[in-house]
Amino acid sequence: MSSNVTYDMSGRVALVTGGGYGMGRASARQFAASGADVVIVDIDDGHGKETVDLIEEAGGRATFVHADVSQEAEVERSVALAVETYGRLDYAHNNAGIIEAQDAITDFSLELWNRIIATNLTGVFLCMKHQIPQMLKQGGGAIVNVSSETSYKGNAGDVAYTATKHGVNGLTQVAALRYARKNIRINSIAPGNIETGIVERARKYLTPEQTHGMETVMPIGRLGQPDEVAELVLWLCSDAASLVNAARVPIDGGWHRA
Repeated sequence: MSSNVTYDMSGRVALVTGGGYGMGRASARQFAASGADVVIVDIDDGHGKETVDLIEEAGGRATFVHADVSQEAEVERSVALAVETYGRLDYAHNNAGIIEAQDAITDFSLELWNRIIATNLTGVFLCMKHQIPQMLKQGGGAIVNVSSETSYKGNAGDVAYTATKHGVNGLTQVAALRYARKNIRINSIAPGNIETGIVERARKYLTPEQTHGMETVMPIGRLGQPDEVAELVLWLCSDAASLVNAARVPIDGGWHRA
């Protein structure tokens, strides 16, 4: 993990869903490196606790909570834990998401559709539903939701995933406009192909040619790195981005324009 820009987030608290690996782990570590206390939320206990260990080894403070973002009681509990443990909640990176089968819409099962919608879209709704009231009590905060490059032009192979990421943008804009005068800023980021667990799993099912295409399809000719995404998350949460609200910010090397 490396960061070229540092922010003073001492005395602040960040909550990161899907914080066990990939972009979530990277942002959790960068929040901690900037002085924030961090709550790691994930369904993967092993990876979630590993993120906490990495933060603590670097001198930061973090706590892990097992929670499925599609379950309201568990989301509510994760926010309550942040407040009980550290006294407040200033930042949220709602990053948890899944991408599974790439079946045609005519073959896409309702069960799979419901599972992806529940995690990627309902999960973001539930997170904001319980994060915003705490931020209102404190007089402000910042939230970054994770959309995708697919929300610009869609992807024929990602039926439910693409639908959820369009939905995340809509949710983000509605909430951001609603609470703009309450000192709560809410934005979404739209990553392209990033070197995360999703990409690692995809390699198992792709030919060498398909793998090369996946790794070089973005105009910059390479995969993005989780730390590069984390840099954007921290900037959007920081006071440096005080005028940025209700935005969908691409981080895909220009792919959404290609």
